[in-house]
Amino acid sequence: MREKVEALITSRRFEVAITALIVLNAITLGLETSEAVMAQFGSILMFIDEAVLWVFVVELALRFYVYRTKFFHDPWRIFDFVIVGIALMPTTGALSVLRALRILRVLRLVSMVPSLRRVVGGLIAALPGMGSITVLLTLIFYVFSVIATKLYGTGEGACEVVAGRCEELALWFGTLPASAYSLFQIMTLESWSMGIVRPVMEVHPYAWAFFIPFILCTTFTVLNLFIGIIVSAMQAEHEETAEQERADLHEEQKVILSELRALRSEVAEMKKG
Repeated sequence: MREKVEALITSRRFEVAITALIVLNAITLGLETSEAVMAQFGSILMFIDEAVLWVFVVELALRFYVYRTKFFHDPWRIFDFVIVGIALMPTTGALSVLRALRILRVLRLVSMVPSLRRVVGGLIAALPGMGSITVLLTLIFYVFSVIATKLYGTGEGACEVVAGRCEELALWFGTLPASAYSLFQIMTLESWSMGIVRPVMEVHPYAWAFFIPFILCTTFTVLNLFIGIIVSAMQAEHEETAEQERADLHEEQKVILSELRALRSEVAEMKKG
C-alpha cells in the first residue's frame, strides 16, 4: 500500500494536477478581491478555495504517510507544510488579517516546478556572499549619511539666502536616519537629480562632488556585486544539477551494460546447451 501511494505522489500526473490546482487557487484568490465578482460568484469561489485547501491537506497527509519521520528532512516539504498550515489557521476576529496570507499558497509553485527550485536554491546559496556585501553597503551608507548630515542638514550658511531650501535640506538631511533614507532614494536613482541633488546644489554648488561618488560607489559598484554573486551562485547550482543528472545517467548506463552482459552470457550458455 505504501509503495502504491509513493508511486502516486511521485508521478508526473500527480505533480501536474497539484500545480494546476495551485494556479486555479491563485486565480480564485485574485477574483475574490473584486466586489462585483464576489457579489455574483462569491459562494462558488469560496467553495473552490476550501476544496483546494483540503486537497493540499490530503496531499501533505499522503506525503507524511509515505516518508514518515523523513518528511521533515526535505526543506521543500517543510515549506509546503508551513504554507498549508498558515492557510488552516482561523481567520475570524483578531486573526482575520490572516485571510490575506492565503495567497501564500501560490508560492507552492516554487516547490513543484524544478526550474523555480533551482532559482531559489541559487538565491539561498548566494546569501553568504550577499551578507558580506550588505555589511559593506551598510558601512558606506553610514559614512556618507554622517557626512551628508554634517554638510547639508545643519541649516547654516548659504541655506538662509535661498528661500524655502532650509526646510527641504532639514527634511532630507537633518538627521542621520533622514540622510540615510535620502541617500537610499539617490542610490535607486529615483528622482535623484531634479528631486534632491539639484535643489541641494542651489545652496551648495559643489554638492555634486559628494553625490556622484556616492552613486558610483553604490549603484554602479556595490549593487552590481550583488548581481554578480547571484549569477555565480545560480550558475553553480545549475552545474551541480547537471553533474547530478550526468551521474544518474552514468549509473543507469552501468546497470544497462551489466544486464546486457548477463543476458549475453545466458544466451551463450543456451547456445552451448
